[in-house]
Amino acid sequence: MKKTAKRRPVMKKPGEAPAPKKFDLATIIVLSVSVLILAGMFLWLHPQDILKGKNEIFNVYRDEMVEFEKATVMDIPTEEKSVDEYGEGAYVGTQELTCVVKSGRYKGETMTVYNYFGPLYGVPVEVGDSVAVTIKTHTNGETSATVYEFNRIPIIGAFMLLFFIVVIAIGGRTGLKSLIGLILTFLCLFFILIPLLLKGWPIIPTTFTMCALISLVAFTILGGVHRKSISAYLGTLSGMLFAMIFGLAVQSLAKIDGLRLEDAEPLMQLRYIGAVVKIRGLLVAGIIISALGAVMDVAMSISSALEEVHAANPSLSRTALFRSGMNIGRDMVGTMTNTLILAFLGSEFTLMIFLFARDLTFYHLFSTAFIALESISGLSASIGMVLAIPLTAMISATLIAGRRKR
Repeated sequence: MKKTAKRRPVMKKPGEAPAPKKFDLATIIVLSVSVLILAGMFLWLHPQDILKGKNEIFNVYRDEMVEFEKATVMDIPTEEKSVDEYGEGAYVGTQELTCVVKSGRYKGETMTVYNYFGPLYGVPVEVGDSVAVTIKTHTNGETSATVYEFNRIPIIGAFMLLFFIVVIAIGGRTGLKSLIGLILTFLCLFFILIPLLLKGWPIIPTTFTMCALISLVAFTILGGVHRKSISAYLGTLSGMLFAMIFGLAVQSLAKIDGLRLEDAEPLMQLRYIGAVVKIRGLLVAGIIISALGAVMDVAMSISSALEEVHAANPSLSRTALFRSGMNIGRDMVGTMTNTLILAFLGSEFTLMIFLFARDLTFYHLFSTAFIALESISGLSASIGMVLAIPLTAMISATLIAGRRKR
């Protein structure tokens, strides 16, 4: 009889990092509990979405129903448009459209829809274009419809698909995991965090807790429950905490808060329809959310790099690993800080041009609420990100070296 050859166990090379288990019990437990918590919160916040179907009718003035639906332009009976002299070639005017509604309770019906456009709002449309329309149903049963905007969902969807393809093609399985984390972040922010804030939940604690939960799930998806992801997660929490603390301190010293934000007035008007948002905390909540992405990036980069350093030289002490982490982190400070500051300023670039065009004095310009808000936001998030570097390096070095002597 032939002897069956025994497989030799695969021996790890000296200094090679142990491969993390893909589906160990701890990872399954953390993901399961997190998903159950998020799913429970979603069901509590949106019971009608699951049990009755999404209610697309929104009662704005309590005497008419307003619905936002998709429609296709079939004909343009009348049109008046001209080039705006000060609009850089943009059109201004009105179109009377014949549209077929493609969604909602009026699906399949043909309606007369009016399109109003100018340099700063709306665009002229053509036959065959897809548009988002506002349909108002009045108390007497009559309806009126206007073009809300050009339907850009297909274009955005195509670019999003291209983004997914590029990430997966370059990042492989890790890229796919990151996309899952990104989708989860989007769902949590829009379908859990914002509805909680609209119900009057305390803004800063709620935002911090939700961001902590998002980062926990994201790191668990990426690396499981192992020392690399644990180090990155703890470093992320510490960075967000410092960003929050500095944001609270500076807004108190500068005597400015969320009430001075650009969109605070519309949020206050929402209270007339039952939404209760604690606007004062929105400034610091925005800092926490903005810091989350940068801090996660820095924390995971340092944690992952120290794992590779340890794999290359397992004899390194905790102190040596910490120094390596700090050297790596210092190289990241300049670029990541610029990234955060430029992200904040870039989001308000138009307003910056307007302020500088008015030729304001130094004291006038830097005393404006806009400059103060952007400075507080950018600097607080950057401080949180920078302080996350030594904390992540210390946590990662401690977990890797264990009780080894210095």
